[in-house]
Amino acid sequence: MQTDLDPEPESRVEGGGQAGPTSGRGHGQLSRLRSSSLEIKEKEIREKGSEILREQLDAAKKELKLKDKECERLSQVRNQLEQELEELTASLFEEAHKMVREANVKQAAAEKQLKEAQGKIDVLQAEVTALKTLVLTSTPSSPNRQLHPQLQSSGTRGAYKHVGGHVRNKSASGGFPTSSGKPEPSPVSVQPKEDREIDSVLFAEFLMWKEHPSLDRSSAFLSRIYSEEIGPCLSFTRSELSQLVQSAVESNSLTIEPVAMSALPMVKASAIECGGPKKCALSGMSRLCRHRIKLGDKGSYYYISPSSRARITAVCNFFTYIRYIQQGLVRHDAEQMFWEVMRLRREMTVAKLGFYLTDQG
Repeated sequence: MQTDLDPEPESRVEGGGQAGPTSGRGHGQLSRLRSSSLEIKEKEIREKGSEILREQLDAAKKELKLKDKECERLSQVRNQLEQELEELTASLFEEAHKMVREANVKQAAAEKQLKEAQGKIDVLQAEVTALKTLVLTSTPSSPNRQLHPQLQSSGTRGAYKHVGGHVRNKSASGGFPTSSGKPEPSPVSVQPKEDREIDSVLFAEFLMWKEHPSLDRSSAFLSRIYSEEIGPCLSFTRSELSQLVQSAVESNSLTIEPVAMSALPMVKASAIECGGPKKCALSGMSRLCRHRIKLGDKGSYYYISPSSRARITAVCNFFTYIRYIQQGLVRHDAEQMFWEVMRLRREMTVAKLGFYLTDQG
C-alpha cells in the first residue's frame, strides 16, 4: 500500500496545461485502489490455495487411514497364517514322533519274538541231535536205557536188573523144578558191586566250569578232557581228516548214517580217500564199514569202521551232554552232572582202547 506524501493536494486543471493540486490527488487515489485490489486478489489466491492444500491434506489423511487399516488387516492375516503353520508343524511333528514310537515298539516286539523263536529252535535242534545220537548208539544187543525206560524198572516188570554197571537176566537167578518138586538152585555168577569216589581236583574243575559253562577248551575242565579223552579218541591214522572230524563234532555239524550193504556203490580210484565198504577212511585199515559220515555241508561221505564209529559216537555223546548243561536243560544237581560226565569220559576211554559193541541178530 502506497502513502500519499502531499500535505495539501491540489486540484487537477482540466483542458491540459500544468496539473494543479487536484490532479495529484486523483493519481494517488488510483494507486491506492490498484494496490488494494491487488491485495484482495492475493488474499483470495492465498485463501484458495490454502483451501486446495487443506483438501489435498484431508484426502491424503483419508488415504493414509485406509492404508493403515489395510496394513492392520494384512498383519492379522499374516499372524493367523503363522499360527496355523505352527499348529500344522506341531501336529506333523507329533504324528511323526507317534509313528516312530509305534515303529520302535513293533521292532522291539519283533526282535523279542525272533530271539524267543531262535531260542526254541536251538533247544529243538539240541533235542533232535540228542535223539539222533541216542538212536545211533542203541543196538539190539545193547539197548540204550534212555530210549527204553522199561529196562530201568525193577521188580516184576523188569526183565533185566542193573547192578554195578552190568546187566544180567533175572530169570537166570530162579531155580528150575526137579522131579521131587523142589527147585534146584542154578549157578549164578555174582558180579562185584562197583563203588566210586569223587576226585576232589576233577570235581573242583567241573564246578568252576559249571559256573560259566562254555565250549572253550581254555578252561581246566575241558582242557584236561581234550588232552586225556577227546584228543586220543579222535586221533586216527589220517590226521588231516581227523582234525576235520573233530571240528565237525565241536560245531555239531557231523552226520553219521548207516549204509545198506546191499546197495553199496562201487568205489572208484579217485574216491579212495573217502574209504569204501571194506576200508575205513579214518584208520585206512580193511574193515567192513556199515556206516559213513558227512562233515557239515560237504558233499563227500567217508566210510568208517565200527571201531571208528564207536569212538566218534562217544565224543558226540559227551559234547551233547555238556551242551545241554550249557543251555540249562539239565535239572540235576552238580554231583549227578559230574558223575554223568565221568561216565561219558569212561565211554571215550573204552572206545579209544578199541572196545565197541556189535550188532547181533
